[in-house]
Amino acid sequence: MTSIPDKQVVSRRRVLQLAGASMVMPHIWIPRADAAGRVIIRSPGGVYDDIRRETIYEPFRKETGIEVVPVATTGAKLMTMLKSGNMELDIVDITVPQLMAFQRAGALLPIPYREFKYTDPDDIDENYKYEYIVGNFIYGVVMGYNTEAYAAGKEPQSWAEFWDAQAFPGPRMLADMSVGTPDLEFALLADGVALDKLYPLDIERAFDSLSRVRPAIPKFWDTGSLSAQMLSSKQAVLGSIWSPRLIAAAEAGAPVAASWNQHCVHVQAYSILKDGPNVEGAKKLVDYCLSKDVQQRYFERYKGGPVTKTAYKNLSAERRAQIPGGERTARNGFILDAQWWEDNRGKVSAAWSKWVLSR
Repeated sequence: MTSIPDKQVVSRRRVLQLAGASMVMPHIWIPRADAAGRVIIRSPGGVYDDIRRETIYEPFRKETGIEVVPVATTGAKLMTMLKSGNMELDIVDITVPQLMAFQRAGALLPIPYREFKYTDPDDIDENYKYEYIVGNFIYGVVMGYNTEAYAAGKEPQSWAEFWDAQAFPGPRMLADMSVGTPDLEFALLADGVALDKLYPLDIERAFDSLSRVRPAIPKFWDTGSLSAQMLSSKQAVLGSIWSPRLIAAAEAGAPVAASWNQHCVHVQAYSILKDGPNVEGAKKLVDYCLSKDVQQRYFERYKGGPVTKTAYKNLSAERRAQIPGGERTARNGFILDAQWWEDNRGKVSAAWSKWVLSR
């Protein structure tokens, strides 16, 4: 199980950078109720919440009598609430690097694995299990391509081929720094670094590699919806993209597909805020969310991957073909090193700003 030094604290400026200070939202009003009968959870919102209401939140309410209130807000807003002493939320559902910033600020409780009643802690994959953070689901960052630009089997099969704009012509797209983790790993893979030798990332080498493909990139995407739009419309015929976004676009009829070779696995995760209004309810919800039945039910609907071994094993072959994990990732992918990104995001951001201005 991975852990982070609890006493190591970052500055407020650093935490706001990590959380996305440019996206600070106005105060979010959350209806008040008996704290013991309600758990408030930070959520990405949208369709994500729609599925979770049906598969998790409403069954949890019927099981425990505790209502779940999802609130779509930013990490920066959460930190503002923390600094003000007015913590209105119980659980944060966000990416692991962002949660590491909140841990360093002393905001989180340890995950009470030994108290779990719904979930067998040993069923949680150790790759997604930390002392203060536990995985919610995994998703891939894959090489997407437009099927009208490349016939089946004629698309690039590696990031080195993606970088080869002469052999595989057409505009490309990659992630912008604003998404939190630009595609340095793919740049290093394109430059010949092995999957199991990526970390610690060689930042200078990665930017040198990015410079070689940059002329073929008309725009760096900064949201999942933009990446799907660019690939569907041929503004880019190749590009990195979050796998759930690609799958949703394909199912909506867009001419897009994925190459899973050399994919990156990201982890969306839970943490319990120690000053939240309903800590006990929060512990119970996290436990419930990770139970094998709930994981199974949820991932029959949502196009991410489960963090528990039993749920992954019980998925259909068709569903496993759409997600990372298992043998697919063991053979052809890698898991993002969240600790490296937490420790080095400032360096990468400074290098990115300098690189962007060097056009």
